[in-house]
Amino acid sequence: MSDDVLVRARGLEVHFPVRGQGLRRKQAGVLRAVDGVDLDILRGETLGLVGESGCGKSTLGNALLRLIPSTGGTIDFAGTDITSLSGRGLRELRRRAGMVFQDPFASLDPRRTVAQTVSEPLEVHGLRSGRSERAQRVGELLELVGLDPAVAGRYPHEFSGGQRQRVGIARALAGEPDFLVCDEAIASLDVSVQAQVLNLLRGLQRQLGLTLLFISHDLSAVRHISDRIAVMYLGRVVEIGPAAAVGTDPQMPYTQALLSAVPLPHPALERQRKRIVLRGDVPSPSAVPSGCRFRTRCPYVFEPCDDVDPALQPAGAPGQLAACHLHGVVGTPATAPDGVTAQP
Repeated sequence: MSDDVLVRARGLEVHFPVRGQGLRRKQAGVLRAVDGVDLDILRGETLGLVGESGCGKSTLGNALLRLIPSTGGTIDFAGTDITSLSGRGLRELRRRAGMVFQDPFASLDPRRTVAQTVSEPLEVHGLRSGRSERAQRVGELLELVGLDPAVAGRYPHEFSGGQRQRVGIARALAGEPDFLVCDEAIASLDVSVQAQVLNLLRGLQRQLGLTLLFISHDLSAVRHISDRIAVMYLGRVVEIGPAAAVGTDPQMPYTQALLSAVPLPHPALERQRKRIVLRGDVPSPSAVPSGCRFRTRCPYVFEPCDDVDPALQPAGAPGQLAACHLHGVVGTPATAPDGVTAQP
């Protein structure tokens, strides 16, 4: 494992049983939430993870932190296989990897003060020995996220949504982690507050040398904060590459459709650009189509798409990969139908 890679997933799967009807509720199928993901997250980078609701983004983030068990594949953290960790090893992972949850109100205990919430990781991991040292550290963490240490005695209901999310970030930083997963961390906030939290995360990432996995369905926010972007569809990464390349020159038709739905701030440009409207609905993760999983909605589907599931392969800018037959079938240039190209 390269020293540049902090987190590496290979063939990662998270499947859930689908129960049938009746008293016995026998297993009737499998929901493939994460279905064979290969992913490298580099030290000190911010990797944005985007996709439609239900594509497996949050499940992947939770699996990388061992908050939910995987059903297949491996996860390496700093060169250590964490797939089967337990006891002391798992506790050490909990210190080195943190989570910022989507709903800051639901993720904070309403019966505990801010000081109690933020100091809990310090007690669990033995990072500060005495009450006064923990109180001092709590004050430092609150200042780090832009809150007055004087609010440490307040309860979550006394804060706004943005302030509660800052408390959640302070709690995630209490263990002095190397890796932070931000799972839809701005989705429940007002637009103006979203910008503040995004800038806070960018500043913390640079100041503390953190590695971030930023999960969101908001492509504008992801492009703003990310060094690289990974796009998920039906449990698998279908495109990944530098944020500038994926954000301006996507190689996967699904990514092109996602970007076409992002509003442009300039009215004239908004009127001129071509919108890509996908046909049909997203298939169920319990009934993934054969071949390319995007073929049932792709405007460029042709013969190889029905039978061969494309692997990620170089396409576009250096470091950009796309899982699409328009860029070749199993390493061989593909013959697409007349008029079909990788860019609409």
